[in-house]
Amino acid sequence: MGCCSSAFLKPEPNPDEKDGSTAAGGRLSQPSNGSADAAGGATAFSEFSLADLRAATDNFSSDHIVSESGEKAPNVVYKGRLQSSCRWIAVKKFTKLAWPEPKQFAEEAWGVGKLRHKRLANLIGYCCDGDERLLVAEYMPNDTLAKHLFHWENQTIEWAMRLRVALYIAEALDYCSREGHPLYHDLNAYRVLFDENGDPRLSCFGLMKNSRDGKSYSTNLAYTPPEYLRNGRVTPESVVFSFGTVLLDLLSGKHIPPSHALDMIRGKNILLLMDSHLEGNFSTEEATVVLDLASRCLQDEPRSRPNSKDLVATLAPLQNKPDVPSYVMLGIPKHEEAPPTPPHQLSPMGDACSRIDLTAIHEILVRAHYKDDEGTNELSFQEWTQQIRDMLESRKRGDLAFRDKDFRTAIDCYSQFIDVGTMISPTVFARRSLCYMMCDQPDAALRDAMQAQCVYPDWSTAFYMQAVALAKLDMQKDAGDMLSEAAALEEKRQKCGK
Repeated sequence: MGCCSSAFLKPEPNPDEKDGSTAAGGRLSQPSNGSADAAGGATAFSEFSLADLRAATDNFSSDHIVSESGEKAPNVVYKGRLQSSCRWIAVKKFTKLAWPEPKQFAEEAWGVGKLRHKRLANLIGYCCDGDERLLVAEYMPNDTLAKHLFHWENQTIEWAMRLRVALYIAEALDYCSREGHPLYHDLNAYRVLFDENGDPRLSCFGLMKNSRDGKSYSTNLAYTPPEYLRNGRVTPESVVFSFGTVLLDLLSGKHIPPSHALDMIRGKNILLLMDSHLEGNFSTEEATVVLDLASRCLQDEPRSRPNSKDLVATLAPLQNKPDVPSYVMLGIPKHEEAPPTPPHQLSPMGDACSRIDLTAIHEILVRAHYKDDEGTNELSFQEWTQQIRDMLESRKRGDLAFRDKDFRTAIDCYSQFIDVGTMISPTVFARRSLCYMMCDQPDAALRDAMQAQCVYPDWSTAFYMQAVALAKLDMQKDAGDMLSEAAALEEKRQKCGK
């Protein structure tokens, strides 16, 4: 596969631990050969082989380059298509020595790969082979914000769409911040991509450093946060500064240096700042709110800037065309796609998950008990300590609460079991995932389902639970892909007589 093996990877953090600490005994398992193309869907995260990515990009042909600077970019992005699944992907190829340590690259990739949100162009895999370091993400087919703002051919972006872009990117940053990834490197209009429906998404590539020297800003220094020029470090406040420059782009339709824009703002020349291509079709009141927010983001003193939560709170009330699809406002064709239907006959579990019938899923998990955990833990006689007995007692209390549908108590008990970390149970992760969904916490449910997959990579239940969580997060296409993958794994297992 490559020089990066699962031995490099840190244990998965417990979803309840926000400080980045990890539960002892956790592990990440690499998918078996053949499951990498499943990661071509938007949800599963895998290590890809270099051969697969060469084939997908026609041996990294210059015809497949989609990064704005082409072959001159220090790290080139290619459009590719996985041969096995026919899914489109974006592949970022780093320079030879950008990441000399394969372990560090793998760990950072897996960390970013845990993030899943409809406002992100999600990372779905990586490749580490010899000196090669590559990241694989969902492909966004409708260009960048820079292209639509600065180099448009058919129509400029209307005001309501600009407000939507600002909100969606703020939501992406807020999600990343809440999930322990507050640092985004070189946020600019080229990092904002439009998906098949015209919805703006933030590229996941900016969540990883550009190179081993930690360089985080490749743009003109006029757009760089002042504290970065002083100490060379990116902070959450630096990201907010960069978000302010994106707000200026949306207001003006031009890439204006912040210092020049602030002079205009102080002079109250809002109409002079606004994009003339809007031809006055915008609300002065709304533009004033955005301009004020941009001014706050661009303050020299980092502590004076708003946080990501404040960005969302300010921009959300400005949305004035919530029912108009993004593709309409962008003037692009509607993306037509048949509803995702698994090619395999669904089992009772698959059927329940396709209908998002949480009650039926609960009944199936209760009946299944722990039969799929066999072989995942082997404890020696010496390991049967009082701590182990206490841990198993926590799991037992969790099982009783789960059976009786006391889901909050089950979460607490299962968390106690997981936190000890001596035994790793995919069933506990699946059960806690359902508990989180019952408590309307789909983000946490998705993390647990992904962790169950890490423990048991070919377990269909883990994929089914991810499908339900993704559907709850309104990521329907991804949910359909995951449902199909689960059904295929289930059929394969049945054929093997397991």
